[in-house]
Amino acid sequence: MLSYQHIYHAGNLADVQKHALLAWMLSYLTRKDKPLSYIETHAGRGLYELHAPEALKTGEAAAGISKVLEAEALAEDHPLSQAIVECRARFGATSYPGSPLVAASLLRAQDSLHFAELHPQECAALRQALKPWRAKVHQQDGFELALSLAPPTPRRGLLLIDPSYEMKSDYARIPGIIGKLHRKWNVGVIALWYPILTDGAHEKMLSALEAPDLPGVLRHEVRFPPAREGHRMVGSGMFVVNAPFGAEEEAARISAVFEKLNRP
Repeated sequence: MLSYQHIYHAGNLADVQKHALLAWMLSYLTRKDKPLSYIETHAGRGLYELHAPEALKTGEAAAGISKVLEAEALAEDHPLSQAIVECRARFGATSYPGSPLVAASLLRAQDSLHFAELHPQECAALRQALKPWRAKVHQQDGFELALSLAPPTPRRGLLLIDPSYEMKSDYARIPGIIGKLHRKWNVGVIALWYPILTDGAHEKMLSALEAPDLPGVLRHEVRFPPAREGHRMVGSGMFVVNAPFGAEEEAARISAVFEKLNRP
């Protein structure tokens, strides 16, 4: 059983990048009245308490979303800002929405939501967090779930692949999975998050992803200081297939947020 638990890292700068772009894409997709599907392969517990001992131990949220909000670096009307406001109205002033709650807060009653989480305790917590919404939570391998659902009903929609990369084989496995998913679901927006580590572990994966002729590709990366001495993550990225119109401009705005935060 994998041991990764995101509570130690919830609200860090990688989350800010990932959730800001995800929230914008979902908000864009809901501009049309047509229903859509949202699928997530590695959902975690969905809801995080930033004053929990685990979060305070690493200090990553303090250097991440807390710093962003204090600096007013993210616009009040940004979809991620709206998701955080809704989360805190429901669950308390120091709560933070993981991607499942970001999605659930922005999507509508006619939309279909599927979340996979293999860790039993995290899956149970996810089910509890998503009680206010109509969502299906699956305790199973997220890649298997995505492949079994593709193409989903409705066919419009977005898939988020967000593994911990605790299994190093994921780097080699993911390009093939994304290729299969796109062949089965050629209209789906497929978004992959990845860490940028000092050893460059993501580079071969990105080279493999960029080799096929995938449509509407957006690759967005941000850099930030390591969370603590010896920490290997120095940035994060999102690789999006069938990126919605305007996503490049939104990615540039997110980059500007990080440039503001990185200024001395």
